[in-house]
Amino acid sequence: MVRDNNLLGGYLRARRELVQPDSVGLPADGVRRVAGLRREEVAMLAGISADYYLRLEQGRDRNPSMQVLEALARVLRLDDAATDYLLSLATPQPRHRRRRPRRETVPVSIRQLLDVVGIPAFVEDRYFDVLAANSLARALSPNLHAGQNRLTAVFLDPAERAMYPDWDLATANLVGSFRKAVGTDTDDPRFVQLVGELSLASPRFRQLWARHDVRTCEGVPTRMQHPQVGDLVLNREKLSIGGAKGQLLVVYHAEPGSSSAEKMALLASLTISAAPVTHATAADIAAA
Repeated sequence: MVRDNNLLGGYLRARRELVQPDSVGLPADGVRRVAGLRREEVAMLAGISADYYLRLEQGRDRNPSMQVLEALARVLRLDDAATDYLLSLATPQPRHRRRRPRRETVPVSIRQLLDVVGIPAFVEDRYFDVLAANSLARALSPNLHAGQNRLTAVFLDPAERAMYPDWDLATANLVGSFRKAVGTDTDDPRFVQLVGELSLASPRFRQLWARHDVRTCEGVPTRMQHPQVGDLVLNREKLSIGGAKGQLLVVYHAEPGSSSAEKMALLASLTISAAPVTHATAADIAAA
């Protein structure tokens, strides 16, 4: 189910199942009926009672102290990004009325910037819906256009998948970044629609989503196999757009003087003309 009122418990359970006993100094011999650590083992290593930990997983106690959360993060071997996510799950969230899909409008200055920036660039929202893209971004991938979603492209489009030699790593990073971007805001209709669609259509997405990984991947080189210019290694950066909550400017750039930089220059020359940048409305995205 996409909707889950016990986000903290679900996260603790998923991460517990991924920790091998020998990695935390426990014997791994004998028959274990559960994947990863047992609840009582997590409690013992964190210095809390087994009953209290059980209440956390079951959602009967949703206000653990910072000390308890940090201890659990240590036992579950969470990195900084995953620890921050754990802390956010335990922070009481204000109640909101059910929201209607809002119209996403890319600032005019940003759309103008896309035309002149000279490298592949596009604007996405927190659900990885592409809101605007320049011609170089569309030349890099036909799926980088207004109204498309990067998750559905990578998981469901065979041509897009073929562009990623390290597809398993690319999808793991993508889903981890998506979970970090969404955080605890899981009641949005767009989130429910997107996760439901991907869960039904992609076993790989279901597997990754169940892991509850949280990742920060900006600045990490991305390897792509482009059908026109061949192997590329590009850096990807995401920059927050002032005055447009939740929107990010995403740019791809190659190391200066590298073969990838030469290939990107060739790709730019093959782009016949820079088409006008368009922006997507909620209705465009829903129809995509």
